[in-house]
Amino acid sequence: MPVSRILFAPALAAALAAPSAAPSAVPSAGADIAPTSWTVPAPGAAVVADVALTAAGTITVGVRQGGATVLAPSPVGLVTGGDDLTAGLSYLGRSGRTVRQRYTMTTGKQLDRDTLQTESTFSFAAAGGTRLDLVVRVSAQGAAYRYVLPGPQSVVVKGEASSWALPPDATGWLLPYTPNYEATRIETTAAGAPAGDYGFPALFEVAGRYALLTEADLDGRYSGGRLTHAAGSGTYTVGLADAEVEVAGGFASPWRVAVVGDLAAVTASTLVDDLAPPSRLPDTGWVRPGAVAWSWMAEHASPRDPARMREYVDFAARHRWPYVLVDEGWDRSWVPELVAYARERGVGIILWFHWTALDPPAERDETLPMIRDWGVAGVKVDFMDSDSQATMRWYDGILRATADNRLMVNFHGATVPRGMARTWPHVLTFEAVRGAEQFTTRAATNTMFPFTRNVVGSMDYTPAAFLVADRDTTDAHEVATWLVFESGWQHTADRPEAYEARPQALLTMTELPTVWHETRLLSGRPGVEAVLARRHGDRWYAGGIFARAAHTYPAGLGFLGEGRFLAETLRDGPDGLLRETRVVRRTDTLAVPVAANGGFVTAFCPYTEGLTSCDRAGRARPAGTPWVSDLPFVAAAGGWGPVERDRSNGERAAGDGGPLSIRFRTFGKGLGMHADGQASVWLGGGCTRFDAHIGIDDEVPEPGTAEFRVYGDGRLLATSGRVHSWDALRSITADTTGVNVLTLRATDAGDGINFDHADWAEARLTC
Repeated sequence: MPVSRILFAPALAAALAAPSAAPSAVPSAGADIAPTSWTVPAPGAAVVADVALTAAGTITVGVRQGGATVLAPSPVGLVTGGDDLTAGLSYLGRSGRTVRQRYTMTTGKQLDRDTLQTESTFSFAAAGGTRLDLVVRVSAQGAAYRYVLPGPQSVVVKGEASSWALPPDATGWLLPYTPNYEATRIETTAAGAPAGDYGFPALFEVAGRYALLTEADLDGRYSGGRLTHAAGSGTYTVGLADAEVEVAGGFASPWRVAVVGDLAAVTASTLVDDLAPPSRLPDTGWVRPGAVAWSWMAEHASPRDPARMREYVDFAARHRWPYVLVDEGWDRSWVPELVAYARERGVGIILWFHWTALDPPAERDETLPMIRDWGVAGVKVDFMDSDSQATMRWYDGILRATADNRLMVNFHGATVPRGMARTWPHVLTFEAVRGAEQFTTRAATNTMFPFTRNVVGSMDYTPAAFLVADRDTTDAHEVATWLVFESGWQHTADRPEAYEARPQALLTMTELPTVWHETRLLSGRPGVEAVLARRHGDRWYAGGIFARAAHTYPAGLGFLGEGRFLAETLRDGPDGLLRETRVVRRTDTLAVPVAANGGFVTAFCPYTEGLTSCDRAGRARPAGTPWVSDLPFVAAAGGWGPVERDRSNGERAAGDGGPLSIRFRTFGKGLGMHADGQASVWLGGGCTRFDAHIGIDDEVPEPGTAEFRVYGDGRLLATSGRVHSWDALRSITADTTGVNVLTLRATDAGDGINFDHADWAEARLTC
């Protein structure tokens, strides 16, 4: 199914046929028209874009929020090879529509999106008759505009007048421009910033309100932008990476975006994604975010060592991390064997590439199918280091090719996100940040990222880098970056031994999701602190990072639902990391002692009598002889449809299977899953034996096969070998003494997944 859809107000359906509908009035070009102004209010009118045409024929755009000016009217327009469309323009007309969008992301701070925008298209003409359309969209989150040249002819764009005007004394948190966006952010003022170029996004505070400036919907049709600033001025103009940009007829530029509101609204904004084109993937079921064990930062030589990479795979399997990234240095002579080794343990392999290894197209057309056939899950592509139109066209090609080969993507040495992850949902993260691999971690810089870079998309900071000697952060601060910094793939930066030596840190990291259904800022100030609450499913997590002296942080809990919750907090203690628990309600305040430049993470799980930990989804270890299908899953995924409790797999919908049936014997209890599927449950070291009957369900219309495997903490405990549809009912048993996480996996037995409906009948534990 598509992951997005766009709905337009019925009364404006006539506007659907083109990016801008026909103008309402068309005076002759160059006619003597008095200066004119218009407003474009967001639904609810909290945010308003002001558009005007001056007496000199220059278009200006400004933004107000709550009645106060945030961005003063400032010139906009284009210069092409044949026309100066920045002055001497005449007004032709205006059309409008309301845009309602509902779509689902695979990554991000809010997976399910529902937005409402007002769109107005203003048509203007130059003296020579060339038409320029200015399309303005406004929502409760901010305002954006783009240019459309509706003529059929190709055009060369030589520059833009696009600009944003800020009060000279507005505080700004700016990124000196480099094409990999890895410079150190600075705190300054709009006028006091040094002359030069600054990268997107740029954040400013204007009288208690905030404006985050960036762009959206950039691809190979255009060149990447940046902000250009003259010393002493509060105006920032958009400059392009190329002196000339070739655009086709009917050209539409990227959106020039201003996210406005209080800091909480800016932090939670999805406006950049809202302005991007809908998903181009008809199916995203193969796109799976998660934790990644990454070796290169801690051990630069490790990706050349297949034995060491197997140790990283073993670590990931022990702690239920779904991926290992094999960075620069791997060799095709041993990677296929490593991929097979990892798949046996339920771990996917991500491979690093220099971007030139996937260029020209013929090279990637050979390489990507090859690694797909090996079973590789995704790629990390590095060192593009450019915002040029040629590079954007390369992105277009690699995005299509990786999608065609069902390979997920992490872009390093890359441009900043501009909505790409909505259009191409297999893009799970970007670097474009001064991350841990710079080996100079500073708390003050870290506390800027949630309000700047991370607002616009997933950020591969590579968190929890205890190995960095030149850091002023505590261990709890490092762990909390996993929660505070959003990334669909979280590539942890340290060695397995470093994490296992800090079991409290590892326990928290293992429990934290990497995607979120809801995000709220609890408190923050760039360069000082960032405290967020994030929800995944029915569970909330709160955490913060600080660039402050030691203090006690009062965390309000109004985001929780009704009832009592066990709050389990990881923080810095006098002798290292410690974990504390407390039973709370939403009306309570959680007082957390925070060390200097420290941090904390708190998990909240519904409280029942006797519950002492939120570990493994807040469940106590099982007792007696429970059915596996009666236990909550730590994790579960089917190869076709979900893992079913007490039913066969059926088809793709939940609950669509029938009674479990193997060789015409039915069972009331058990699990049904389609290969390659697996389900994990928490034993907590309290169970000694697992037993089940196994076989292919009678519901399949043609023969199927599967191999049933039982894992304990990532270690293979028992396997069935190949099981055919026609085989007699078989049993499988495993010794689970000391096992924390039991995983039941049904593979395709090496011959494809068709009709592989695997039943674990009467799956039971002795505890």
